Amino acid sequence: MKKIQMVDLQSQYAKIKDVVDPSIQEILESAAFINGPKVHQFQKNLEDYLGVKHVIPCANGTDALQIAMMGLGLQPGDEVITADFTFAATVEVIALLQLTPVLVDVDPVTFNIDVEAIKKAITPKTKAIVPVHLFGLPAEMDEIMALAKEHNLYVIEDNAQGIGSSYTHKDGTKSKTGTIGHVASTSFFPSKNLGCYGDGGAIFTNDDDLAHTIRGIVNHGMYKRYHHDVVGVNSRLDSIQAAVLDAKLPHLDSYNKARRAAAKKYNEAFANHPKIATPTGLEAHDADDSHVFHQYTLNLKDVDRDALVAHLQANNIPCGVYYPIPLHNQKAYQDERYNEADFKVTNQLVQSVISLPMHTELDEEQIEFITTTVLNFINQN
Repeated sequence: MKKIQMVDLQSQYAKIKDVVDPSIQEILESAAFINGPKVHQFQKNLEDYLGVKHVIPCANGTDALQIAMMGLGLQPGDEVITADFTFAATVEVIALLQLTPVLVDVDPVTFNIDVEAIKKAITPKTKAIVPVHLFGLPAEMDEIMALAKEHNLYVIEDNAQGIGSSYTHKDGTKSKTGTIGHVASTSFFPSKNLGCYGDGGAIFTNDDDLAHTIRGIVNHGMYKRYHHDVVGVNSRLDSIQAAVLDAKLPHLDSYNKARRAAAKKYNEAFANHPKIATPTGLEAHDADDSHVFHQYTLNLKDVDRDALVAHLQANNIPCGVYYPIPLHNQKAYQDERYNEADFKVTNQLVQSVISLPMHTELDEEQIEFITTTVLNFINQN
């Protein structure tokens, strides 16, 4: 059995090496490192794939989220509602812009932001909602968009973990995540489902005026060289990363299909175990294109999660705990307004979740070894 990795980028690269290497060599020879043809080519191809009018590449996923908020003209003190159970970047950019983060609890099954909790958190100062498509499962976008319309709020999709996922609307139509809200952000960090070989990100929108504003923001506020019309930042996707992403994009659906297949095998191995709740998304949603399993995360009951982590590591099985501390308890984001009783689900999840290896190159032998090792520990303890 080959070595088990949390993410196996080497094996993935070996399969696309004949496309990636010449593309990078072409950039090295042309020296078109910034805003070169490869960036524009990838941008257009991603717009076509997503069915969105505008993709604006940038330097990383955190920048993408910050720039999306800057483009909307949110002002210091404006409240932005988002999930307590997610990576810190989501709330980090809210605080950096001197906006007011409002953290709310998540759904115990999907781990995505709880719509009822959003409703309770809306005040006259609320200006935006940031749903996170956590671990690759779409948030409840129809309900969130209806709520936003009712209260005249912006919706900023954090699609860093969900690229390639489709959301099925109540009328049966489908949209790619990242194309439903007013604006969206994504990350191309190497471990993402569509990842480059460095840092990268992008903003998506169907709003022409907003796209124009954002294109200026990512380039020092310039639309014409040395004419700074808006306050901007320096956040650009370089040509080499764009070339890698453009080589991977035609494989994204097959990558996500491989992740779903691995998730299905995991689910089958853990089925009906009283101490293991497997991820939703294969049964509750359309198994063909909903959950893209950026992470495969179990929710354990009456199991010493940290002891299981140690056991897996002792057997050379990598794993992760996403996330071990709620954002509302992080030193940087504590706020006296928060009541622990409002975070019952998040407070439980941080004690009980564990993410197993998930990537496009997992094979049946590896999955069998991983699941057997997990089950042996749980059944013996």
